[in-house]
Amino acid sequence: MSLSKPNASVATLTTTRVTPSPISGLCVTCVDGCPGYCEVGRSALRGKEVIYPQPFGKVIAGSEKDYPVDFSHFNIQGSCVGAVGIEADPDKALFHAVDLSTEIGAENKIKMKAPFFTGALGSTEIARVNWEGAAIGIAICGAVLVCGENVCGMDPEAELKNGKVVRSPELERRVKIYKDWYEGYGTMLVQANVEDTRLGVPEYAVEKLGVEGIEIKWGQGAKDIGGEVKLPSLERAVQLKRRGYIVIPDAEDPVIQESYKAGGIREFERHSRLGMVEEEPFLREVKRLRGMGAKYVTLKTGAYRAPDLARAVKFASEAKIDLLTVDGAGGGTGMSPWRMMNEWGIPTVYLESLLYKFLKRLDEKGAFIPSCAIAGGIALEDQIFKAIALGAPYIKAVCMGRATLTAAMVGKTQGQLLEETYGNGKEYQEGLLRTFIEAAQLREKYGEDFERIPPAAIAIYTYYDRLATGLRQLMAGARKFALEFVERNDLIALTHEAAGVSGIPYIMEADMEEVEKILG
Repeated sequence: MSLSKPNASVATLTTTRVTPSPISGLCVTCVDGCPGYCEVGRSALRGKEVIYPQPFGKVIAGSEKDYPVDFSHFNIQGSCVGAVGIEADPDKALFHAVDLSTEIGAENKIKMKAPFFTGALGSTEIARVNWEGAAIGIAICGAVLVCGENVCGMDPEAELKNGKVVRSPELERRVKIYKDWYEGYGTMLVQANVEDTRLGVPEYAVEKLGVEGIEIKWGQGAKDIGGEVKLPSLERAVQLKRRGYIVIPDAEDPVIQESYKAGGIREFERHSRLGMVEEEPFLREVKRLRGMGAKYVTLKTGAYRAPDLARAVKFASEAKIDLLTVDGAGGGTGMSPWRMMNEWGIPTVYLESLLYKFLKRLDEKGAFIPSCAIAGGIALEDQIFKAIALGAPYIKAVCMGRATLTAAMVGKTQGQLLEETYGNGKEYQEGLLRTFIEAAQLREKYGEDFERIPPAAIAIYTYYDRLATGLRQLMAGARKFALEFVERNDLIALTHEAAGVSGIPYIMEADMEEVEKILG
C-alpha cells in the first residue's frame, strides 16, 4: 500500500523527470542539467515558498496520504427486520421520514436541521472571498457556522486602541451577512487563538457585534503549528508585525526590504503563536467568556497525541462546554505546510476511536459529557453516517470545512459563467434554475429575496440537501429513523486491522450470537 508520495505532488506543483525512488522520492537518476521539476529542485530556487500548497491563497488542499485505516474500511449494517423510531409499517417507514435533526450544547441547546456544519473559515483570502456564499448557505440550511481565527487581526481596516480591537469592518461584515439570513437553527461561532485573545476579539465579537458563541482554538488536524497566511506586500507585512504577529522574513529589516524591491522576496508569511494548554487557565477562560456574555463556549482541538486528546475531553467535561470538535489528520485546509499535512498527527478514524474510549470512560464515572463533533476529511453521507456511528452516542454532528467550501466555489464559478453568458437579467435567473436542482425550491420559499442569494449559497444548500437525502437513505436501510438511534452496532469492520483500531466487530464475527439463536 502506498502511504506517501514524497518530493512531488500536484499540491506543490512539482513532479519528477523519471520514476522516483520510493524512499526519497528523488528521481532514480538525478541528472546534471535538470532545471528542477521536483520539490527539492523547486526548493533550491524558491526555498520555503514550496512548503505550502500552490497557488497559496487560491486553493484548499487535503492530504494525499493513504492511511492504513479510514472510513472506507467499514461498511454500514443493513437489515430487513423492524424499524427503530417509527412504526414498522412499509407505508410509514419511508426514508424521507427519517429525522436528521440534532442539537448540541450544555444548558442552552443549539438546534440544527441536520448533523453537519462548516468548519472555520478564517483569515485566508479564499475564506474571505467566499464568506458571503458560505454564510448565507449555512444560515438557510440551519447549521452552525464557524468564523475562524485571526479575522480581526488580518483586517486592513481594523482599529485598535491600547492593543485591543475596537472595530473590524471585516468581522462586522461577516456577522451581518449570517444574521441577515439566520432562521433560528444553528448559530455563528467566532474562534479565538492566542493572538485573538490578546487583541480582545472575543469581547468585541460578543459585546459589540452580538455573536452568541466563542470557540477556543487549540489546533486542527491539518497542522501542528499556528495558522499562517501569505502576505503579498511589504506594507501588509509591516502592518501585521506591528499588530503583534510573527512575520517572516522581518519586513522591517532594511536588507529584506531591499531584496523585496529587487524581486528576490515575493511574499511574507504571517504566523500565529503556539498555544500552551493548562487546565486551570482553560477553566478560567471558559468562565471569563461566559461572564462577558457568550451564550455558547466551544473547543476545537486537533490531531495531537493521545494525552492531549484526553486533556481536551477532561477539560471540556470539567468546564461543561457546549461543543468539543475533534479534528483528525488528513482533512483539508488552505494554509498548512504540505508535508506536515501528510505526515503529522493521528488520522480521523484512529482519533475518533480514542475519543470514544475516553468519553466512555468518563461517562461510566458519571462525569458531564459534552456534545462532540468529529472532523477530518469528511465529505459525503456514508462518511457522515460512519463518523456518527463510530463515536455513538457521543458524536452529535460532523464538521466539514473543505467540502463545504468546495461546494461554494463551484457554485460561485457557475454563477460567474452564467453572468458572463446572460448578464444579470431574466435569462440569468432561468439559468440558475437549470443549473441548480434546488434553486426553484429556494425561489418559491424566498420570493423576491431569492435574487439576493448568491450562487455559492445555492450550491451549499443543494449540496447539503444531497447529503441529507443520502443520509436518510442509509439510516432507513439500517432501520434507524432518528439520529439518536444510530449506534456503533450499525457498522462492521472489513479488516481485522480496522476492527482492532476501532473496536467495531470484524465482518465475519459480527452478530454471531443472534445467528446462533436463529439457527438453534
